[in-house]
Amino acid sequence: MHYEQPGAGALLGGALGQVLQNLGFPRRPLVFLCIGTDRSTGDALGPLVGERLRSALAQEAVVLGTLGEPVHASNLQEMLLHLRERQPGAVVCAIDACLGRLETVGTITVGAGALAPGAGVNKARPEVGAAFVTGTVNVGGFMEYFVLQNTRLHLVMRMAEVIGRGLTLAVRLAAAGPSAGGPQDVAPAVAWSAG
Repeated sequence: MHYEQPGAGALLGGALGQVLQNLGFPRRPLVFLCIGTDRSTGDALGPLVGERLRSALAQEAVVLGTLGEPVHASNLQEMLLHLRERQPGAVVCAIDACLGRLETVGTITVGAGALAPGAGVNKARPEVGAAFVTGTVNVGGFMEYFVLQNTRLHLVMRMAEVIGRGLTLAVRLAAAGPSAGGPQDVAPAVAWSAG
């Protein structure tokens, strides 16, 4: 979905809520691994989402990766070891920025399976997570680091807002169980999340 699409947050929440339920949440603990760094505008998407989730989901999930404590290339391996030791049975949802084609800039993708951080800048890093959310922040294919550093902050901030609302809604939906039916059933309780 595109972040400007009407109801994008609700669509994201419904899709990821189903994925989280299928992966065993809320029976299993939930970790959001928000990957990126505040040293690059485009790569700040993950930490910006982490900032929003840490305050919105303090009771429901562990959030790793914020502007103050980012998870990035230098400490990702260490963070994965930490997760294996401290949260061995957790459902891990990885969030990261990515590069794509011009027509996909602004697109948010959600799904089950692992995320390959660094793939957009041709770096091999360990795959992470059982679910993922990516935001296409700019065009890839040439001088990727330069492109990430020169991505518009406005785009990244707006995408982080939509993703943050969607993930908050996803957690509420998954915790409510299959009987919840959809975003409309929990909308009164989390109306601010339906973006």
